[in-house]
Amino acid sequence: MDDEINKFDEFEAITASKKGEKYVLRLFIAGINPRSKNAIENLRKLCEENLEDNYELEIIDIYQQPIFAKEGHIIAAPTLIKELPLPIRRFVGDLSDKKKLLLGLDLRSQKGDKSHVNKD
Repeated sequence: MDDEINKFDEFEAITASKKGEKYVLRLFIAGINPRSKNAIENLRKLCEENLEDNYELEIIDIYQQPIFAKEGHIIAAPTLIKELPLPIRRFVGDLSDKKKLLLGLDLRSQKGDKSHVNKD
């Protein structure tokens, strides 16, 4: 039981320390199409609501800059890569699943979001 409590405390400390870190995000899109537009809109809204001015977002059109797709090992678009804070994470799709995105970006405990709590 003590091990579980220690692990939980350690997790909370890591999450709390990430609150002050600047997020570096790169969104790879394939042209301006409805799926790309949705991904951009969904990501911008999530960032404004949860990160305020604490993020850098770069949007890369792989049709215009294909070298970035090769360097980033992009096999599908849209793809979001969270480079900082570590660990690096990848998300593929239009980013419409807000709960999954908050969880993956480690933002679930910021802004009092309790959407990750199991209510069973």
